[in-house]
Amino acid sequence: MSASHAHGIPSTDNERALRIALALTGSFLIAEVIGGVLTGSLALISDAAHMLTDTAALAIALAAIRIARRPADRRRTYGYHRFEILAAAFNALLLFAVALYILVEAYRRFTSPPEIHSVGMLVVASIGLIVNLISIRLLSGGQSDSLNVKGAYLEVWSDLLGSIGVIVGAVVIQLTGWSWVDPLVAVAIGLWVLPRTWILLKDSLNILLEGVPEGIDLGDVEQAMLAVPGVLSIHDLHLWSLTTGKTSLTAHVVYDQTYSPEEALMPALETVLANRFKVVHTTLQCETKPCAHQPEACTTVSGTSEHDDKPNFH
Repeated sequence: MSASHAHGIPSTDNERALRIALALTGSFLIAEVIGGVLTGSLALISDAAHMLTDTAALAIALAAIRIARRPADRRRTYGYHRFEILAAAFNALLLFAVALYILVEAYRRFTSPPEIHSVGMLVVASIGLIVNLISIRLLSGGQSDSLNVKGAYLEVWSDLLGSIGVIVGAVVIQLTGWSWVDPLVAVAIGLWVLPRTWILLKDSLNILLEGVPEGIDLGDVEQAMLAVPGVLSIHDLHLWSLTTGKTSLTAHVVYDQTYSPEEALMPALETVLANRFKVVHTTLQCETKPCAHQPEACTTVSGTSEHDDKPNFH
């Protein structure tokens, strides 16, 4: 049996960016709610509702990073990294709720459009645009390596587009008097948010269900391991992520007894898995015969196997 691991902690840069973005977003939220009520703009109110979810998302993301930093203990032997993924999934559900609210309220406004104060709407939305631009700049560096930060980043991005939409709507209303443009902008915001929310939720659920990480093909992993000299076959192969960027792998390795597992096989396998697939935690059980412990539960993958080309894994 061989195990290799490299545990990390959530980035302090991400925490600092989230903290600043939270302060900016929370402060502007109050101003936007007041502005939406005074101007009577649904687009502005919907943007304020979205800003509320931004604030909640940033707060949850920040809390998740701090919780995930806790060390592993006897009850949580893998640590608390999954809190970040739970936060990302929760943010996705919040985004769904806001998008649906916007669409329902927009339908009501289409049937009975109220009077819109476009100048105030324009001023508030312009300030919101500046706040969102700053927040996006702060979060852009961490969204590629943390699904949690990516969730917060998408929240702010969608709110940025919401601010742009409100500004365009305010200008059109000011020039033409077409009040129906306001709910139209709100619908556009809602429709933009929904597909991106689904992607975030899908990625979060894949990690929570311990699916194979996005961007990794299990067949490629098998072939890379079989290409290591001395490896005869692989079975009981499992690949999953604790959180974004923390991929783990377990497998049974049937090997040629002329090779030393400790000196030749394990270092070579761990190097291949780390370099090609970014696996940070590897546990390999070496065997001279496949599935000796429970043959009905395993399917052997071998470079010379005459069985089905697409075996099942358990």
